[in-house]
Amino acid sequence: MKNVLITGATGGIGSALIDCFYGNEYNLFVTGSNKEKLKSIKSKYPENLETCSCDLSKDEEIFDLMKKAEGYFENVDILINNAGITRDNLFLRISDDDWKEVININLNANFFITKLAIKDMVKKRWGRVINISSDAAKIGNPGQTNYVASKSAIEGFSRSLASEVASRNVTVNCISPGFINTNMLDSIEEDKLKSMAKNIPCGRIGDPKDVANAVFFLASEESSYITGQVIHVNGGLTM
Repeated sequence: MKNVLITGATGGIGSALIDCFYGNEYNLFVTGSNKEKLKSIKSKYPENLETCSCDLSKDEEIFDLMKKAEGYFENVDILINNAGITRDNLFLRISDDDWKEVININLNANFFITKLAIKDMVKKRWGRVINISSDAAKIGNPGQTNYVASKSAIEGFSRSLASEVASRNVTVNCISPGFINTNMLDSIEEDKLKSMAKNIPCGRIGDPKDVANAVFFLASEESSYITGQVIHVNGGLTM
């Protein structure tokens, strides 16, 4: 039974990831910042799953998280770095704090968690690291210089790390979602969403399950010859 660590588990994509992995011969250790949602997750999935509240902007909480994960299942086989935030504003209006918070959670936290988790993967000669990026990294959205910078960096980070650990049967890849029906779209009016969907070749906004299914494949043995890649889950919005 493989051990899976999922960050950002209380969001829309995180919930879909749990649904996808739970009951498929995996032990899950999931983390998020919303304690009430974590309680609900534990209640819904009582077996082979443990939760842990963590503020990924704080280094000490990341180290504590990894100690708890190791206490639960000794080592991480599959790491899914899904946590991410936005603090949107035009570049000249972005505060120093908003820049630092986005970079800390979307990029720096991935560095620390991956560094702690991948050591055992290399020793065991098997592992999967899957980082959730965004199509914004390819497109470049106005008002999101901090977010785009963090996601672009994750893609470069993943390619470089993949080249270092591939010989140890450890793969590192990114999933790059397009417009997905999560709370990140809550502020967009219904008419605008319909207009956006018309510009997507598949004709719809994505479902979190679309992202989770791609992650599930990359976590499997069937994906063993895929590494250092960015897989776009966006209905054909970017090609």
